[in-house]
Amino acid sequence: MPENTSGSVSLQGEIERITYRDEKTGYSVIRLRIAGAAKPVTVVGILPVASIGEALSLMGEWVVHPRFGKQFQARSCRPSVPVTAAGIERYLGSGAIKGVGPVTARRIVQEFGEKALDVLDREPESIARVTGIGKARLNVIKAGWKARTVAREALLFLYSVGVSAGLAEKIQRRYGDFTVERIRENPYRLAEEVWGIGFLTADRIAAQMGFSPDCSFRVDAGILHTLRTLSEAGHLYSPLPGLLSRASALLGAEPETLLEAVARGVDRGELVVEEKGGEEAVYLMSAYRSEKHVAQCLKVLLSSPPLREGLGDTFGEFVRQYPVHLSAKQVEALQLSLEGRVLIVTGGPGTGKTTLVKAILKLHEGHKKRITLAAPTGRAAKRLQETTGQNARTVHRLLEYKVQDGTFARCAENPLACDLLVVDEVSMLDTQMAAHLFDAVPPGASLILVGDADQLPSVGPGNVLRECIASGVIPVVELNEIFRQSRESLIIVNAHRVREGLMPLFAGEAEARKGFHFIAEEDPEKVALKVCELVSRTLPQRFGLDPLEDIQVLCPMHKGESGAIALNESLQEALNGLSAGFHRGGKTFRIGDRVMQVKNDYEKDVFNGDIGRIVGIDEEEQVLAIAFDGRVIPYVFMDLDQVIPAYAITVHKSQGSEYPAVVIPLTTQHYLMLQRNLLYTALTRARRLAVIVGTKKALAIAVKNDKVQLRCSRLALRLSQP
Repeated sequence: MPENTSGSVSLQGEIERITYRDEKTGYSVIRLRIAGAAKPVTVVGILPVASIGEALSLMGEWVVHPRFGKQFQARSCRPSVPVTAAGIERYLGSGAIKGVGPVTARRIVQEFGEKALDVLDREPESIARVTGIGKARLNVIKAGWKARTVAREALLFLYSVGVSAGLAEKIQRRYGDFTVERIRENPYRLAEEVWGIGFLTADRIAAQMGFSPDCSFRVDAGILHTLRTLSEAGHLYSPLPGLLSRASALLGAEPETLLEAVARGVDRGELVVEEKGGEEAVYLMSAYRSEKHVAQCLKVLLSSPPLREGLGDTFGEFVRQYPVHLSAKQVEALQLSLEGRVLIVTGGPGTGKTTLVKAILKLHEGHKKRITLAAPTGRAAKRLQETTGQNARTVHRLLEYKVQDGTFARCAENPLACDLLVVDEVSMLDTQMAAHLFDAVPPGASLILVGDADQLPSVGPGNVLRECIASGVIPVVELNEIFRQSRESLIIVNAHRVREGLMPLFAGEAEARKGFHFIAEEDPEKVALKVCELVSRTLPQRFGLDPLEDIQVLCPMHKGESGAIALNESLQEALNGLSAGFHRGGKTFRIGDRVMQVKNDYEKDVFNGDIGRIVGIDEEEQVLAIAFDGRVIPYVFMDLDQVIPAYAITVHKSQGSEYPAVVIPLTTQHYLMLQRNLLYTALTRARRLAVIVGTKKALAIAVKNDKVQLRCSRLALRLSQP
């Protein structure tokens, strides 16, 4: 990587050559001619739309790249037009203006000299007297010059209100010729319409522009921001008093002002205020529609005539001849799967959910049913496919997302071609995706939802599985008997003990092969060191595990000495420190790194929670290649805010996945996140080995804390009411 040779300095010069430019990210490599310097210097960085001959004012630092030598790494940049005749000729002849090449540029400068750009600005018709420029070409040049001028003015305007070069280009690409107009009209629209800009950034830009703290644009955007923040915490709505309190703390506005903003949001169709049971709930319109649609779809299925296919001797014969002995609960679930339209199967690890699903598939195949299997994540779908031997897809791929218009091809008008839809890991299914999925269930089909209601709820808003169970209107079979083979695993035994509020059993050295081990360590810093030692040396040597493929560190939270952020840095150094890489956005990316996607990207067909490995880095082309389950996906550097290191991840991000071994740091530093369902979820991610490193006090806090944070949702209420 480049070596820093000095502090931040300024640099002014004129572009002599553009060696490389990524139009999507704005990353550029240019040669800059500096007055008085013997030869041009190399400048790299996110630079605004610029052309040969343009003058730039830069801030940054000199670095020495091991391959490309000394270069100036620009952190900020302000462009201006050239003033010398030679500079103007280079600028116009660079190809930046459509219709003007080197020959025409020379003729324009010969005709108008240093006033050439003023003529293009104020009297563009005058250039028609230049040899070779007819009426048609004049119109092309005028249009090209206008487009170039608008883009430059937009960027200069954005820089003037404190927007960085990277964000400025994102904004300019979003709004094009209307950038200045749109932002001057309402800078808060940026938080809604440009990825990477939130309310706080838009608020800072608005303040620079002189917008009043109590203007309606700010208050309206603050209400939306507050509801979206609550949505990120899992809530579908906010009680009105709570919304007013949070928004007041953010904006410093009076309740009357905030109520007016809520009313405006309702009038615009952005918000819904619903009163039930004396409580006013404020929804984002999208959340309200999703919750109502989930309830509506399920009610339609529940009201459909029962199938009654399970009655008679055929079913009894199937159960008697099935090669695996089925428990009474499993037989009950089999019967309900044939008789009803909707069924929920829930239960912890080792209780026979997989055995039951395989029996259901076999039974329905005997009835000539068309069966479709799905799960919320790629890893969960892959595991479902491996355990059943049948094709399983993610919900996103099953519904056939259309990039061109952001909709799903499969819906009520074009339903799935199946008679039975089985969805696994339903605890991960958020309300919005549930609405899309249930909408695509064809008339006459049956829906079976399989999941563990005691795991953490979905990352997205809502708690679909728990709410469906709590409604009391959907048939539920809870598998609670741990089968004999599963009782031999301390992982499964202890997961159930934690679920019941009991401390885990601690294996002695001779029993460690049963899969569960606890290592006592008080100091969080030493916990982190022990985790690194376990992952990099001890577990691979003792159990033959691949540290990059077989072991996953699961943390209660991101921060802290033994949190995911700190552990990722140390594990990356321990496991992959010698690989080639580069720095960006405060993170280091190296070939071979384990990374996780943290945003659904439908164009790439990669989704939140997918884990991949970096297989290539091209610094010149500014592209990084990541392999996800055998598919290599290119990421331009600007998109790298979509991925994070994944040597250590939070327990929340591990949902739907299983690993041969998990290592769980658990200290009182994690107090805020020490919850029973979090510990239970972490343990149930392990197939062969689960190691907890930390204190028994932290473990006891987690086991005793069964106060699951309730999410604001009315799905159960909607299902239970007529």
